[in-house]
Amino acid sequence: RGYKFSTYATWWIRQSITRGIADQGRTIRLPVHMIETINRLLRVSKDFVREENREPSPEEMAEQLGTDVEKVKAALKTAKDAISLDTPVGDDEETFLGDFIEDCTSLGPHDASMVESLKECLCKVMSSLSPREAKVVRMRYGIDVGCDHTLEEVGKCFAVTRERIRQIEAQAIKKLKHPSRVDELRVFITD
Repeated sequence: RGYKFSTYATWWIRQSITRGIADQGRTIRLPVHMIETINRLLRVSKDFVREENREPSPEEMAEQLGTDVEKVKAALKTAKDAISLDTPVGDDEETFLGDFIEDCTSLGPHDASMVESLKECLCKVMSSLSPREAKVVRMRYGIDVGCDHTLEEVGKCFAVTRERIRQIEAQAIKKLKHPSRVDELRVFITD
């Protein structure tokens, strides 16, 4: 009461714009209070540069704001913008930042070699089974097919009951447990 509507509306419009920028303005959203802290730090930094002709240290910024140095350091760290992995690196336009990030899911040379050796050994051992037995074992245990299948799923593939698939699987496993075949795979068994 007693104030013009424009006075009231201006404040709320400014607040809505600030909130919108905080929510939408960055690749990684930061809480509004952190955006406000960063903005205060930037203002203090600009004022300091204007007066002293140099960038302020985190300690000087903390002193000006009357806050903890660790909070200032955390806010400055957070204020850094995200960098695209498609950013070119060096003079040639063919190398990108993402090319230098290690793929944690890929195997190292030793492990890749072991996997290849295991595949070769498995193929050799599986060749002692009938084609039907080999396919049942491959499907049940997800060998070369991506994921393991239930007895029901394998049964539908062969147009037989799941009990028949269980019997074929048991027969194949019994053959695979023969000492001559086990010896070939023993190298890959870890304790």
